[in-house]
Amino acid sequence: MRHLALTGGIGSGKSTVATFFAERGATIIDADAISRAVMEPGQQVLAEVVETFGEHLLDEAGRLDRAALASIVFNDDAARERLNGIVHPAVRAESARLREKALAADPEHAVIIQDIPLLVETGQSDQFDGVIVVDTHHDTRLQRLVEARGMSIEDATARIAAQATDAQRREVADWLIDNSGTLADTEAQVDAVWAQLSENQ
Repeated sequence: MRHLALTGGIGSGKSTVATFFAERGATIIDADAISRAVMEPGQQVLAEVVETFGEHLLDEAGRLDRAALASIVFNDDAARERLNGIVHPAVRAESARLREKALAADPEHAVIIQDIPLLVETGQSDQFDGVIVVDTHHDTRLQRLVEARGMSIEDATARIAAQATDAQRREVADWLIDNSGTLADTEAQVDAVWAQLSENQ
């Protein structure tokens, strides 16, 4: 159990859980961070996105207007599939490179956790030794999105609804971490999972 996936719905606090695992020695490969990196000026992925969806997505400095792109693909399944077809292969290739780098650095004991928000939606769960799902009450997620990210309730609700359901994520979970309570509660659950992973090395 050395190559794992971490997933959870928007607002679940997945990044907090990833940080806890990193503090215990896991190598975290963050799909969101990679997807942002491949959209930087000068990257081939950004060029393909602009060619597909239009020059108006770039600001005066040549950087991607993420809100403008989101407004195009959020309610258009076909557009979202075109975007995913451009971005996801590049993210997977970079993830594989980082995974091999981590394994080479510590062949005997490396624990690699890939943080993949859309794991269920993209059908990748069977590619890992195990799946960790961050499970958080719907109302708690809504509150976090509104208070911490400044979303409207309507926008937050729509974004949650656009992702896989909690039940669908639970179906692929080898471990569930309930992040609805205190940070101490969450950290204790991470400790329990980490202990199991350490036993399996």
